[in-house]
Amino acid sequence: MTLRSRYTGASPVSLADGWSAEQLTPPSRLFGANGLRTGPDGRIYIAQVAGSQISAVDVGTGDVEIVSAQGGDVVAPDDLAFDAAGNLYATEYYDGRVSVRGTDGRTRVLRDDLPGANGITFHQGRLFVDECRIGGRLLELDPNGGAPRVLLENLPMPNALEVGPDGKLYYPLLGTNEIWRVDPDGGEPERVAADLGVPDAVKFDSAGYLVSTQVASGEVLRIDPRSGERTVLAALAPGLDNLTFSGDRLFVSNFTGTVTEILSEGGTREVLPSGLTWPLDLTVDADGVLYVADGTYFYSLAPGGGLQTLGMLFSPGYPGYIRGVHAVGAGEFLVATSNGQVSRYAPARGETEILADGLDQVYGVAATPDGAVVVEQGTGRLLAVRSGGVEELAGGLATPVGVAVAPDGTYLVSESGAGRIVAVSASGVDTLVDGLETPQGLVVRDGRLYVVDIGAKTLVGVDLDSKARHVLARNLPVGAPAGVSPKPLRGLAPFSGPQGTFAGLAAGPDGTLYVSGDGDGSVLALREGTR
Repeated sequence: MTLRSRYTGASPVSLADGWSAEQLTPPSRLFGANGLRTGPDGRIYIAQVAGSQISAVDVGTGDVEIVSAQGGDVVAPDDLAFDAAGNLYATEYYDGRVSVRGTDGRTRVLRDDLPGANGITFHQGRLFVDECRIGGRLLELDPNGGAPRVLLENLPMPNALEVGPDGKLYYPLLGTNEIWRVDPDGGEPERVAADLGVPDAVKFDSAGYLVSTQVASGEVLRIDPRSGERTVLAALAPGLDNLTFSGDRLFVSNFTGTVTEILSEGGTREVLPSGLTWPLDLTVDADGVLYVADGTYFYSLAPGGGLQTLGMLFSPGYPGYIRGVHAVGAGEFLVATSNGQVSRYAPARGETEILADGLDQVYGVAATPDGAVVVEQGTGRLLAVRSGGVEELAGGLATPVGVAVAPDGTYLVSESGAGRIVAVSASGVDTLVDGLETPQGLVVRDGRLYVVDIGAKTLVGVDLDSKARHVLARNLPVGAPAGVSPKPLRGLAPFSGPQGTFAGLAAGPDGTLYVSGDGDGSVLALREGTR
């Protein structure tokens, strides 16, 4: 089955009279690309943490098939391995589980007590797993469900691991920028290589050399496990996550969803293109440049240009998994992150100033003359963030997601759990718009409120004076496809807290509306009339 978009069964976007739509970024094939493993059928299997999905790609044709779909039994898969019988094992990073998808298509949980379960590999019928967290463990699991055997513990964030030709287990440590090995039958661990580009995965080629992806530098390194001598096989973009061999052919994954074949003498071939993982919130600066928050990445999208990476999770000064964003000046942004912070972020300088910390699931953020307002979904509050601290402006909101400031200074909040937009002022909380399904992103421009409703998959315009409303677009690629109920992404420190979707909305100086197509990974521009 050939899939050209991860978002299946969607109908074309339909627009109200006088409106047009332009797709600024193409739909994504995947929800990012994490663990890779070559399957018994010769295809490459790709774990996608953000989308709770496992896909298989034919490296010859580029055809993609969904093997374990979003909303299914496997949640946030990070790495993959096959046993000799062809059963597929997946680590479920956020849920601390290892699950097995049998050749009959049925899935069962093998372990559910492995926080940060990440790297996984089989060797001669033995199953090894590690936990990518501070104080993580390296374990041997019983495929029949018996108690695990702890090989090592208190490791600083081990990641994708593999057994070498010498029978030793090799594992990278994100926390120390090193690669180590240990005999799985006992003995002291040994350091193999240090001062790398933050290694996050290791495999072995047919000549017995260690090959490792570097998430921070984007390099693919070939390392002699005996001497530690290293060679750069390719220099790609930061965000590399894993690798696999198909015979002597080498393939690597990137957080952006790219799968690349590394050819001889440094050449590369793109098997799957990059794409947005979500996207989440959007904002436009005074020059009309659009900015896209995509969790682990932050992009600009200038008129007539493509996405430009301004920062990513391993960039200096990156504030963390960005969910909400609002442009506040030349190259500066208010951001709300999934690790509970509101910050002022200047990507060009690699600087982040934390304005508020310890919040519970912050989403939309907007600027005020003396600071910012942000919605805290975990507690259902609207908060003012000022130099003097954090003040509650409203409480008891039902799953708030987006926030905007009306011309009169009133705060407008989308309550996705109540299907309404409320106005928050000194006099209290009043319903402004009701009867929606799951409103998220919202923006105010020229006396009109615009709302993205991911439940109805619509863009709605509301006149703030008359309260008249009009559906401006239908069948938007937002939220989950029909019939799919995604399971919660719990997140895991230090990378992120709970992750939830956010179909953002922004307006340009010319009145163009920009919509986050978080369902298919696209950004849409909607325009009224001819501009």
